[in-house]
Amino acid sequence: MNSALAFAAIDLGAESGRVALGQFEGQRVSLEVVHRFDNRPVWLNDGLHWDLPRLFVDSLDGIARAAERSRLAGIGIDSWGVDYGLLDGSHHLLGLPFHYRDRRTNGMIGAVHAKVPREELYARTGIQTMPINTLFQLMSELDGPAQRAAERLAFVPDLFGLWLTGELVNEATIASTSGLLGVTDGRWARDLVTRLGLSEKPFAHDPVEPGTPIGTVLGHHDDSSGGAAGVRVSTVAGHDTASAFVAAPLRGPQDAVLSSGTWSLLGTETEQPILDGRALQYNFTNERGTDQRIRLLRNVMGLWLLQECRRTWERTGETAPYEQLIALAEQADTNVALFDPDDESLLAPGEMPARLRAACSGQSEPTLREPGQVVRSILTSLACKYRFVLDRLQLVTGRRFEVLHVVGGGARNRLLCQLTADLTRLPVAAGAVEATALGNVLVQAIAAGEVADLAQARELSAACVGATVYEPRSGSESAETYERFLAVTGLLADDRDHAIA
Repeated sequence: MNSALAFAAIDLGAESGRVALGQFEGQRVSLEVVHRFDNRPVWLNDGLHWDLPRLFVDSLDGIARAAERSRLAGIGIDSWGVDYGLLDGSHHLLGLPFHYRDRRTNGMIGAVHAKVPREELYARTGIQTMPINTLFQLMSELDGPAQRAAERLAFVPDLFGLWLTGELVNEATIASTSGLLGVTDGRWARDLVTRLGLSEKPFAHDPVEPGTPIGTVLGHHDDSSGGAAGVRVSTVAGHDTASAFVAAPLRGPQDAVLSSGTWSLLGTETEQPILDGRALQYNFTNERGTDQRIRLLRNVMGLWLLQECRRTWERTGETAPYEQLIALAEQADTNVALFDPDDESLLAPGEMPARLRAACSGQSEPTLREPGQVVRSILTSLACKYRFVLDRLQLVTGRRFEVLHVVGGGARNRLLCQLTADLTRLPVAAGAVEATALGNVLVQAIAAGEVADLAQARELSAACVGATVYEPRSGSESAETYERFLAVTGLLADDRDHAIA
């Protein structure tokens, strides 16, 4: 068994989960994914839910595999944002948490803004308006039995921490995705909770910062976790994007970050939130990060579009690995149909290729027929939207970006990275594919005193991973493509995306 200081990272994404083992030897860190598993939501009679018990069992299996390789010094959990479970006074879960793509939030944005205007919500919480936000989910079940009985609210990392240790805390970075956390003080905005008519009881305990001890793994998990009972569990940057930002090798304000996975989270890091009228108009979000920094960014629909197309093709017998789909897209005509990736019709699960064709209809755009054309259309449209967001991010911050760091699964998508360099006119440094797991491990190491601070963590990440740099191609048709994108989407007429306004 290895004697290096080792940490297990439970990293849960919307498409899949993984458990990674991070090991420290002197000034070097290594990361190995020891277990990877699917995340398959389930349709029940009341809507779409996450199968969290199944994910928890898979996570215990991953801890066991990590413990086989090295004696664990700690465990941390990160996941996607906004989704939550409601708990009774004994910390028992009141039903499986809903999936953020469930349609129950339809109409909730208007209902909330009728009680608290959008401008006031933004000034208080700094969070962009999206129908998936915890705030709108809670309002959709305002009079439901679970909310009436709830004593606590727990996001996915909070729940897994509870199930591992028996202790419940809310962590700040993932709590900030809710739309109910004060952007300046990191405390629950209880005044908003009251005005919206939500129960105050689940918000009695303010969130804690990353690196806070939760407890130790309970004895009844000893067999299923490979003897990990007694291992310390701590909060990390519980929102996976916050963990990814830890592992992004940022050097200063000239650096932008794209955390590319099921969602594309595109932004930069600031010392203070930016809450002015332009940030509100452009719908930027101010989420909390490690060391109480702010992640100023925008959510773009991301590789969900490709993932959902692939699921549709699999159902019709057209199974193909992602690598083959990217190769087909590279061979496709560059003059493909373009669309706004954040069109509200693309948020829910379903027949994505047909919906993409519908999104492009009536615009004199080329027809999307073959998978290669569809994938090329998705990746080009995403790269165009990145340009759109980055231009506005520079206006809001007054910065001029010199490089775009891409982390997450999208970092290995060579066509997306090259198109992004061409369209944004920035060098794209494609780095850590497993950035969220690496950031999770690095926060645990900071808390344990193995790593001094966030700056050193980023130096370790850069040395561990390296980057592939994609330079903008001077001979590309990017300017014409971007103008065509603006024309067919009409985004310049209204900078607020139709899906989130």
